[in-house]
Amino acid sequence: MLGSVRNIVRVADLRNKVLFTLVVIAIYQLGANIPVPGVSYSRIQAISNASRGTGLLGYLDLFSGGALARAAVLGLGIMPYITSSIIIQLLGTVIPKFAEWREQGAVGQRKLTQTTRYLTIALALMQSSGLVFLLRSGQLFGSSSSATDLIPNFAIPHVLFIILTFTAGTAFVMWLGELITQRGIGQGMSILIFANVVATLPLDVDLVKQDKGWAGLAIIGFVCVCLLVAIVFVEQGQRRIPVTFAKRVQGRRMYGGQSTYIPLKVNQAGVIPIIFANSLLYIPVLIATIIPWRGVRDWIQANLYSPTGFVYLALYGLFIVIFTFFYVQVSFDPYQQADTIRKQGGYIPGIRPGPPTETYLSKILNRITLPGSLFLAAVALLPSALLSAWHITSIPFFGTTLLISVGVALETNKQIDSQLTMRNYEGFLR
Repeated sequence: MLGSVRNIVRVADLRNKVLFTLVVIAIYQLGANIPVPGVSYSRIQAISNASRGTGLLGYLDLFSGGALARAAVLGLGIMPYITSSIIIQLLGTVIPKFAEWREQGAVGQRKLTQTTRYLTIALALMQSSGLVFLLRSGQLFGSSSSATDLIPNFAIPHVLFIILTFTAGTAFVMWLGELITQRGIGQGMSILIFANVVATLPLDVDLVKQDKGWAGLAIIGFVCVCLLVAIVFVEQGQRRIPVTFAKRVQGRRMYGGQSTYIPLKVNQAGVIPIIFANSLLYIPVLIATIIPWRGVRDWIQANLYSPTGFVYLALYGLFIVIFTFFYVQVSFDPYQQADTIRKQGGYIPGIRPGPPTETYLSKILNRITLPGSLFLAAVALLPSALLSAWHITSIPFFGTTLLISVGVALETNKQIDSQLTMRNYEGFLR
């Protein structure tokens, strides 16, 4: 680790990219601490401190780095863009136009990116509108009392201004993420999520210390180390499928005859199923604020409002497993992969090209996806269940936080190593 830091400092281009990334993160954190005009900041602080980790705030605040609890300009954070990206990826399997763009290379990718941006703005408008009414009623923080009116001047021009401010903040965050991808280090959106998640850790540690003392903090630290080891072990695990390319003659030269492999990770889907499962579970909570049926509303608030409840955890784990299989099938198409291998003159040893290769890849993919999905569900659920049994509700997404932090850190470290290798840095290659 220290060797990588020294190598980054010595390579001017890479050093500038890292510094640019840190500057963008600092700008984001500044925007995450500027309150939206017209919202009672003092009331929000009082209510959010008393209800931290409950209601919608616990999930939404995780990905905004605490900006939502402060009703900041960047309160929506990166969630609209993440949701939009997932939707576009999923629609790529059912909408022929999206599938056609995906096969067009750079030109098609630009079209998909632009469509993702438009959908992000539309989702930001809808989510900010819902947040305004939740702030008005106080239900975002687990309270439905009329005494928790957080927007004193609830006039139409004022409400529209707050909605547009939240939406503009989302567009600004999206631009910052793309800047990091283009001119910084790592994948921009992942880096911003990592920064948001890490920004809440000091407060989480302090809350646990106040609640359970140093002994409780030491126990949670031990659990954290065990989870880190397990996450790193699974994140690095992969099944390598060998591929051999036949020799062919073009002109006076002979090509091919080389062997490579297809790396299939155990956790092929990353943290996308967890994010998608969370997003799906907070939709009923949003709907419960507007439906007129009191029985349905009471059931949702009793069973889905708390992220440590039995019904919530059961549905959460089930959705993670389902979405893991679904997303892996979308991101890695065995038919397309088998067709690509066949066109390039390659084959898997012992497997005939074409449909047999597709069947073989599907079989291997399903075998490694099952333990990967169960691992994701275990990391997301077990820490929450243990902490809930210990009556600690301030950090309900403890496992998800660790999984995101470790996953992004590993991927960023791989990108740094690959860039050092491309620059043939002598001290690095020695």
